[in-house]
Amino acid sequence: MEDYALPFWLYMGVMSVFVGGAIKKVLASHISAVPTLVAWLSATVLVERLWSFCVPAVLVLAALCLACCLYSVRTAPMPALPAEGKVVFITGCDSGFGNAAARNLDELGFEVFATVLDLSGQGARDLKRTCSPRLTLLQVDITQPQQVQQALLDTKAKLGLRGLWGLVNNAGVCVNFGDAELSLLSNFRGCMEVNFFGTLFVTKTFLPLLRQAKGRIVTISSPAGDQPFPSLAAYGASKAALNLFINTLRHEMEPWGVKVSTILPSSYKTGQSSNQEYWEKQFKHLVQNLSPSLLEEYGEDYVEETKELFHSYARTANEDLSPVIDTISEALLSPRPHVRYFAGPGVGLMYFIYSYFPFSISDRFLQKLFVRKKLAPRALRKENSLSLNGLNHNINNNNIEKVVK
Repeated sequence: MEDYALPFWLYMGVMSVFVGGAIKKVLASHISAVPTLVAWLSATVLVERLWSFCVPAVLVLAALCLACCLYSVRTAPMPALPAEGKVVFITGCDSGFGNAAARNLDELGFEVFATVLDLSGQGARDLKRTCSPRLTLLQVDITQPQQVQQALLDTKAKLGLRGLWGLVNNAGVCVNFGDAELSLLSNFRGCMEVNFFGTLFVTKTFLPLLRQAKGRIVTISSPAGDQPFPSLAAYGASKAALNLFINTLRHEMEPWGVKVSTILPSSYKTGQSSNQEYWEKQFKHLVQNLSPSLLEEYGEDYVEETKELFHSYARTANEDLSPVIDTISEALLSPRPHVRYFAGPGVGLMYFIYSYFPFSISDRFLQKLFVRKKLAPRALRKENSLSLNGLNHNINNNNIEKVVK
């Protein structure tokens, strides 16, 4: 073995670190079996290389099997914690994930405090009709600090000396569609105000009660906060800020015994996403507020195509919210909740491609997956047309010169 040159051993060291890190990251991500299989195949390649360097492969395989067994024992499923007697505060329960989660948590036996924007709205009426007397409805706009503070006082009044077991940060909004340059500054502010600042204030307000109970914080975020989805700059930026805040909070809450989890759903049909009138209203508002020069360069047809693509994507989204709802209850009741949950088909694969493939591939994957635009901005279409005309003109001139000769 001493006959092998130093560069070979450096190569093996680098390979070991890379493959080991890849396996650790894949296993920690709890994604589908295919990427995990790829990781273990990489480990097999590493074993083969070690064998070629006369390292006893049996020992390497034994070490890998031992590591796998230890990991399986450590991650073996444990019985869920009881829901009875535990109190959960959940935001954004007028519709979508929040409404369904409030009903599910109530059925499991939680004492639920559910916030809605409108106590007389359909969502609030449905919760009153279908849930037990344990559920308390609170009218809260999370962008209004005084309403959040009042919700804290109302919750404390019912809790007495008990702490708060769970905070589910569900309230969120996507108030824009379109390229970053076309997105109004008010859209960026609107997304940040709800998705980041509102959630930030709610979390900080209820943290003392959560620390008291050594409870859980579960936040519904979005893959758009980690990956560059086309035409979602404002929404994605707010979720990116939220993700960083929650991840930082996770480290800081660990000494207090508070578990912090983030849920990253795939595409689901929630809120106004499938409402044609909503998208038409957004489109008209955007066109009316764009500068004439910018609208001229991009073209109204370009903006309209984006609107149609968003509506089409939302219309075909999954109506079964159960993967997200089940994940919320798991994050609240699991003895060892995950740091991140991928809720819904395709999210794990998306993150695998984003984490391990070149940007050129992952960007193309997102473009094919989300908004597949056919139209180019009007100014670029004109440039291409002029270039094509110029090329045809040169070809015709060359043909004329050949005929003359």
